[in-house]
Amino acid sequence: QIAVFSDDIRDAIKGHYTDASDRGFATGKPGLEETVKIGIVGATAHPQVDYSKGNNSKFPYASAPTQIINYVSCHDDLMLTDKLRKSMPDATDAERQRAARLAQTIIFTSQGTPFMFAGEELFRDKKGVHNSYNYPDSINAIDWSLKHSNADQFNYYKELIKLRKSHPAFRMTTAEDVAKHLKFDKVSEPNLISYSLVDNANGDEWKEIKLVFNGSDDAREVKIAKGDWTVIAEDGRINAEGLGTAKGGKMTVAPRSALILARVK
Repeated sequence: QIAVFSDDIRDAIKGHYTDASDRGFATGKPGLEETVKIGIVGATAHPQVDYSKGNNSKFPYASAPTQIINYVSCHDDLMLTDKLRKSMPDATDAERQRAARLAQTIIFTSQGTPFMFAGEELFRDKKGVHNSYNYPDSINAIDWSLKHSNADQFNYYKELIKLRKSHPAFRMTTAEDVAKHLKFDKVSEPNLISYSLVDNANGDEWKEIKLVFNGSDDAREVKIAKGDWTVIAEDGRINAEGLGTAKGGKMTVAPRSALILARVK
């Protein structure tokens, strides 16, 4: 009943914590796909994850996904909003919010326990302060007016949390189940990860959940198995009960976004 914070997925998704300008998978930096996959499987042994290609850990150090806490930022070092403003200086806040949505979608659909710093659902910042334990309320207080000005961001996070809580496939408890039910697709493009949770993982009502993460600046075309799919997330939007339907085949994943599909048969 002890877990550790996954620095692997944190630095791989948003960029290394020691360099404010460093980008990660969700902000367009290539070469971090395998390290993100380490986080997705909760640092457990998986036949499709090559730990030798990891940027940090070189071996599976968790015997179960319950021993891992996945996150992209917390109270120390740059919180996510500040990190995105430092590493994406020429972007708009709307573009940074897309990156934040992608980052947290990876976190909340990965195996393990998700952790989110309070206020990130509002796109809160701390004025670029790394460690604010000795700073006043002007830095640390949550500005609740952001819930109105960033309502779309708040609602995205709300649906993301609902999705995870509603589906046990995202909450497997053994390494054996993760290796059996989580299947990565072969992907050659950088900043693209695609995988499925199959065979009603962990007793889920959905037979298969397809997740595709595109961290690049460009749209990516992917091939999805033909079937009756419910679109859960697409182009920066999410609804835990579905945005619409799709039949599979060639589908486009918008830049810096997640595509999540589900089917019951």
